[in-house]
Amino acid sequence: MEKSQSHIVIFPLPLQGHIKPLLCLAELLCDAGLHVTFVNTRHNHNRLADLPALSAHFPTLHFESILDGLPDDHPRTLSSELLIALKTSIKPHFKELLQPSLKPNGCALPPPTCIITYGLATFAFDVAEELGLPILSYNVACAPYLWTCLCLPNLIEQGQLPFPDDNMDVEITGVPGMEGLLQRVDLPGFCRTQKRDLALILDTINELDAPCLSHMANMFPKIYTLGPLHSLLHSQIGDVSRSLASHGGLWKVDPNCMIWLDSQPTKSVLYVSFGTLVTLTRTQIIEFWYGLVNSGHPFLWVVQSEITLGLDGDQIPMELEIGTKEKGYIVNWVSQEEVLSHKSMGGFLTHSGWNSTLESIVAGIPMICWPNLWDHYIISRTFSEKWKVDFRLKENCDRKDIETMIRMLMEFKRGEIQSSMDAISKVARDSVAKGGSSNHNLEMLIQDIRYMHARPE
Repeated sequence: MEKSQSHIVIFPLPLQGHIKPLLCLAELLCDAGLHVTFVNTRHNHNRLADLPALSAHFPTLHFESILDGLPDDHPRTLSSELLIALKTSIKPHFKELLQPSLKPNGCALPPPTCIITYGLATFAFDVAEELGLPILSYNVACAPYLWTCLCLPNLIEQGQLPFPDDNMDVEITGVPGMEGLLQRVDLPGFCRTQKRDLALILDTINELDAPCLSHMANMFPKIYTLGPLHSLLHSQIGDVSRSLASHGGLWKVDPNCMIWLDSQPTKSVLYVSFGTLVTLTRTQIIEFWYGLVNSGHPFLWVVQSEITLGLDGDQIPMELEIGTKEKGYIVNWVSQEEVLSHKSMGGFLTHSGWNSTLESIVAGIPMICWPNLWDHYIISRTFSEKWKVDFRLKENCDRKDIETMIRMLMEFKRGEIQSSMDAISKVARDSVAKGGSSNHNLEMLIQDIRYMHARPE
């Protein structure tokens, strides 16, 4: 099949952490000469400011939007309402979009060759089956988390689930490739069985997750490890990728924070961000804030809404206001890749989201992890105990714990943890270079898509 006849339809789950990596993948496929239609919900489509620049640079990259059926003022967080909307409101529009009449920008496209989407977008699997299209599942979680989910039936058979008591520190022994790492506390709260996919696309590095991937290979016909996707994109199209605005950012970046970072000493700043789905209580906000100020280190803290939102109208303590003015910078949104690669950056206090973890690894920035949801626990456990590139905060931490951990990262254990991070960062950079595993797997994915037969008319 000729390059011009390959046409991939990509639908990300309508959340920030899903849009960015799949948009990176879309650009990589277009750079190889394939047609890609990137489908967003109308709500998110209207918030993406960089689409015209991307379309201008990638002529075969087409953007479409569909209504999600939710009211304009709906927060659109990951909830049952959003999942119901995916199944009921979005499905018919998505199916209509896949018909031969699809003509973005007045330009006729060949019939779709395949669909790439996330496993929770079950409606896309249904549509693919109805239309006879191959579907490739992209999983935003880390490979160890996905493998643990797939092993849950075995844990039930072995009697390790459900838990017989409340001790969450008991080791889990029934996940091959994760021996000596997992504890009950790290297990996901649910596991959803999906239809068998044609292939699995992972934003991970083959060399890091080889033990899990070798077992998963028995369950999936093909696995393409393409991580870190943002770094692979940069290696393929160079500095052009960095000039294409925010790469799927749903919020406006505050440029003044970069001016503030320029004024800070090299490797002195702690960057703090808990992603877009983690919420903090009033007590947690105050404890983290005191821990940051009391550590004495400069900090850049991303807080999407006003920092006082969870304070119930209480006055902010004077020492926090003074300490932040002297040492800190609180911002609504940043370009995280740009921040982590800044010369002043010395550490990252994170929720252990997979996108953030990969970006920190590429930048070579050691981490303090405060796992909160889903795969965060397994990510944190793996990188703190196996790779030694982060320190792990306990879930119910206080200001003293936070201050101590910051000092461990930025002072007492600085050399040791930075050395470990430098080693793993090199593995990540090598994987996306010419001849690297992720670079090779991208070539294989592109080749396999080109050989897929388009849906008969």
